[in-house]
Amino acid sequence: MVGFLLWCILFVLCWPLALCALILYPIVWLLLLPFRLVGIAVGGALELVAAIITLPFRVLRRV
Repeated sequence: MVGFLLWCILFVLCWPLALCALILYPIVWLLLLPFRLVGIAVGGALELVAAIITLPFRVLRRV
């Protein structure tokens, strides 16, 4: 909702820029989508490595 209100303010102040932002937003989102997916994959891989490294310590703590 905040984003929509900011866009409305931008539309009132400078409507060509607001329309340009409205058109370019989906294109930019599609261009950035692969980087977001790579970030999720790298984050998951790092969590897996951290879990494997800390596993012996967690097992010894429970004993």
